[in-house]
Amino acid sequence: MVTFTAMLHREGDMYVAECPEVGTVSQGATAEEAVDNLREATELYLDEFPLEGSDVDEFDFAHYL
Repeated sequence: MVTFTAMLHREGDMYVAECPEVGTVSQGATAEEAVDNLREATELYLDEFPLEGSDVDEFDFAHYL
């Protein structure tokens, strides 16, 4: 399993989550929703654009606020 970084910050009344290793970004009304949406966005991205030299079947996020 690979662990990516989920950087979280607030913009107005929304939370924004970003995965700098992959370049995906998403948002949600709560921090949990933002990370869930980021997970989905990252899964879809990696399905289309796998990381070079890596077979990422499973991943998780380390959260940083």
